[in-house]
Amino acid sequence: MKIKQLSIFLQNRMGSLAKPLEVLTVANVNIRAMCMADTSEFGILRLVVDDPEKGKEALEENNFLVKITEIIGVEMNDTPGGLTTVLGIIKDNLIDLEYLYAFSHDKAGKAILLLHADNIDKLISVLQENNIPIVSAEEVYSL
Repeated sequence: MKIKQLSIFLQNRMGSLAKPLEVLTVANVNIRAMCMADTSEFGILRLVVDDPEKGKEALEENNFLVKITEIIGVEMNDTPGGLTTVLGIIKDNLIDLEYLYAFSHDKAGKAILLLHADNIDKLISVLQENNIPIVSAEEVYSL
């Protein structure tokens, strides 16, 4: 149920994003989703890949600082208000989200929302209680 996400710490300078992506290419690790957050001095590249352990190993062998973080994916309607519905349930249950990102996929009318919260187990319980479909890690890795 929980998805392993790679968080890679990068210096905030031109070209710093290319190298870790090249490392993953050479290692034959495919990216399923990505999100980049930055400050003036550093960035955090968050990736969901088809083989997180292999990706982490390849990146570390190339001197990248990598952390595996557990996130969850939920299926939501890919329509106006789809995201608002999910976020309303999370807010009403006083869950503190740290970040999220989303992507559409080949299932018509649906998108996948990736979420990280301070209490991931409570987040899973609340979403299940409210009939929000949780996407398995295997499904996301194989998209």
